[in-house]
Amino acid sequence: MRLSRVLRVSAVVVAAGLALAACGGGSSTSGSSGSTNVVSKAKNDKKLTIGIKFDQPGLGLKTADGKYVGFDVDVATYIAKQLGVDASGITWKEAQSAQREDLIKKGDVDFIVASYSITDARKKVVSFAGPYFVAAQDLLVRQDNTDITGPESLTGNKKLCSVKGSTPAQNIQKKYAQKVQLLERAKYTDCVTSLLSGEVDAMTTDNVILAGYAAQYPGKLKLVGKGFTTENYGVGFKLGDTETQTAINAAITKMESDGSWEASLKTNVGPSGFTIPAVPAITEK
Repeated sequence: MRLSRVLRVSAVVVAAGLALAACGGGSSTSGSSGSTNVVSKAKNDKKLTIGIKFDQPGLGLKTADGKYVGFDVDVATYIAKQLGVDASGITWKEAQSAQREDLIKKGDVDFIVASYSITDARKKVVSFAGPYFVAAQDLLVRQDNTDITGPESLTGNKKLCSVKGSTPAQNIQKKYAQKVQLLERAKYTDCVTSLLSGEVDAMTTDNVILAGYAAQYPGKLKLVGKGFTTENYGVGFKLGDTETQTAINAAITKMESDGSWEASLKTNVGPSGFTIPAVPAITEK
């Protein structure tokens, strides 16, 4: 009898302890770093991890001496500053096209500024602010090429390169040239190498990205210059973080209005002859 009573009392104590732990756990989770949004983290920690491309001249490029330069880098740095984080508090992380959603969902980055087109499919898994830039899909070819004048001219045995996790090559094959041979690479620089070597006939992605490569290889590569889609570049972050969306939209608007946006574009892609477009309207609210 005595042993039975002891066991019953012990069971009650254990159950009560588990209940208290569960309550305490819920309270702790609500304030944990896993649930803290970008605005709060920037304010409290003065640090942010931001995803960018490392191999896009003019947009996001990691230089040989370890610096990060480009229009996307400038946009990301400006946003961070408006959120209260200096450039010294930013950790840059490479965000390849096929990895962007996973980086956000896993919390490996706080937000991404990496020529990240806003699409309905992507908006089901991440949230966006912006757009901060509107690009158009185009083609990059070798300087001596005369027969590729647009996506519809990619006929016969033409070979086309783009990157994994991005949609431009599939868009051409579906809408313009069904028989074009697609070659997908991990990075844009891999496509450029294939284009320069003659392994492929053309490379496709957004015009502002291609313009950066054309400027990097003067006399060797050229932009066809006939855009055929509209690509709204947004800042991607955790799904449903409306406070961060509002704050980043405000930062983008300020960058556009104070002249920093245009100045960055002129510095980073202007030398290629690329025409600076109009400031886009914010649509993600």
